[in-house]
Amino acid sequence: MTAAHKQNTTSVQNTYFNRELSWLQFNARVLQEADDKKIPLLERLRFIGIFSNNLDEFFMIRYATIKRIQESGRSGKSVLGGITAKDLMERITKIVIEQQAYSLKILEDIRQELKKENIFIINENEIRKDQEEFITDYFTRVVSPALMTLMIGEDAEMPKLGDSAVYLVVTMIMKKDDETFENKRNYALIEIPKILNRFVVLPKQDEKQYVIIIDDLIRYNLHSIFSGFNYESLSSHMVKITRDAELDLDNDLNRSFVEKISKGVEQRSSGEPVRFVYDKTIDPKTLAFLLDKMEIDSDDSIIPGGRYHNRRDYMNFPRLGRSDLQFEKKEPLPIPGLSLSGSIFEKIRTKDYLLHTPYQSFMYVVKFLREAALDPKVKSIRITIYRLAEVSHIINSLINAKKNGKDVIVQIELRARFDESANIEYAELLQRENIRVIFGIKGLKVHCKICVVERIENKSIMRYGFVSTGNLNEDTARLYTDYTLFTADQKICKEINKVFEFFMVPYRVRKYNHLIVSPHFTRKTLMNLISQEIKNKKAGLPSGIRLKMNSLEDFKLIDKLYEASRAGVKIKLIVRGICSLIPGVPGMSENIEAISIVGKFLEHTRLFIFENAGNPKVYISSADFMVRNLDHRVEVSCPIYDEAIKNELIDNFELGWRDNVKARVFNSKNDNAYRRNEKPPVRSQYKMYDYYINQLEIK
Repeated sequence: MTAAHKQNTTSVQNTYFNRELSWLQFNARVLQEADDKKIPLLERLRFIGIFSNNLDEFFMIRYATIKRIQESGRSGKSVLGGITAKDLMERITKIVIEQQAYSLKILEDIRQELKKENIFIINENEIRKDQEEFITDYFTRVVSPALMTLMIGEDAEMPKLGDSAVYLVVTMIMKKDDETFENKRNYALIEIPKILNRFVVLPKQDEKQYVIIIDDLIRYNLHSIFSGFNYESLSSHMVKITRDAELDLDNDLNRSFVEKISKGVEQRSSGEPVRFVYDKTIDPKTLAFLLDKMEIDSDDSIIPGGRYHNRRDYMNFPRLGRSDLQFEKKEPLPIPGLSLSGSIFEKIRTKDYLLHTPYQSFMYVVKFLREAALDPKVKSIRITIYRLAEVSHIINSLINAKKNGKDVIVQIELRARFDESANIEYAELLQRENIRVIFGIKGLKVHCKICVVERIENKSIMRYGFVSTGNLNEDTARLYTDYTLFTADQKICKEINKVFEFFMVPYRVRKYNHLIVSPHFTRKTLMNLISQEIKNKKAGLPSGIRLKMNSLEDFKLIDKLYEASRAGVKIKLIVRGICSLIPGVPGMSENIEAISIVGKFLEHTRLFIFENAGNPKVYISSADFMVRNLDHRVEVSCPIYDEAIKNELIDNFELGWRDNVKARVFNSKNDNAYRRNEKPPVRSQYKMYDYYINQLEIK
């Protein structure tokens, strides 16, 4: 490290941004979308929901991990970017409290704006006389039968609160002459049932639309729930607990692996508490009672919140027939030259094709598998599965293929976080259809998205396949940006087949001349590619690195990018989420620029471009620059050999790089500043759709 590097590193306090604090900055960018007055109102509510859902998962996984480090007696500085676990937990709690307060302010602003649109979100004190009958009837028929109400006393054992479930804590002050309870102050818990819609739409009146949150509908009917008690007053406040959601599993992948995953998922609901959120207007005595009963201490994140929790439910706020308050819906486009009605294999045989969702239709993936399932020349299908849609055409096609006599092998990752239960169900369904299912590899999670089909042509095997950056999920394909390369390049397809051979015999490490495969080769190959750009720069040859990914937090790769920057290599980064690299620091990273794009779609593509002396090397990948992707997962990065597709991907990157509407700049302040310049406005996700329309017109 040079003296200048040391000096300037000190000026920004560290060589890296802490991963967790960087993630909180990403979630702050989501909150910025909720606060953006130019975004349609119902979409702003959806961003509030996304922010809340992200935060729940953060505490269940990341905060829980930091707490484990702290409880182990270790400082954790070496793995946490130079900050101790204890200090980091305190900083996280402080930031989250500020973000929660900001989100409540935004939510109230949205509610006021909705009123101007004749949409009223009312509480139990705002119910009109002519709405009482509907609300009472709805409570009696729909809500009351689903409620679980638990009385809790001073001496009674506290029931286990479900993870991320929300509860109304009822404080009941008894009348002086009451003899039911020994204490005049008693408590009850009412769990808000997940099976019920969180939002109840009331009958429309005079063009005005009314929505009541089910919590308030229950509050309005508290007298009905506790009608048998001789109370003087009732008050209710909401609380929520978040638990450690990490699965403690050994690496045994024998026959009992599914049982272990299932048991781990069941135990998740009883993990150690890591966050407690409460209505800040709650009576201090009630709060103290709850904290004592639940054994929540100062090491847990205790966060005062608003009247409502689980605001992630705003992702499903009723649309109310108001398309004018939502993003304009645009139909996915066809891929130029590739029809959904003809044979996809015939087309792929002649050239590679690239699918870019959601701008283009995910149905090409479904079409590929459906055709393989029916084609009598197809003998086998091998595919990886990570996350699937609730109703999956992918699974249906695989079952169809098996029924038509194909040899079907499915690698399904049971440890896909929060999808474990769904994947177990899919695995069991596939096994019932006599499809061979591979569950995993000892010590590794399978995160790559690949498929290879073997077809008999002219008495020999011809392989067709695809490599994707995203999950084979029809639902998320409408919201996530992802690439899928369809190819009959036998060099690529044979190596996809090698990955499946590794799944079946994992003690034999295969060699690859084209694909870059984790955990054995990705880190080394990326290091070599960066080193080559350094050599090219020193030799006076064209050099440069352009990378797009979800997260960048591997210290060794960051150091290598710093080395390239010091050598004068120009580096452009588009990183949606965590970015532990600090760009723009003289002597360390002055040749690195980095932005994050958060907008209508979730940026999920991974794209690596190395200038390579004027003949760019371009890869799409399932891997981020994270330790887990490089060392603890099976990931696949695929080279792009088709010149037209290579140019398309470079165009895509440059279009994103020009964004000056939804792009935020990473800098040493880490302040989520929007990129602003004097150039015409470029909202890259909108311009990307125009780009593909233009391609169709050219064709």
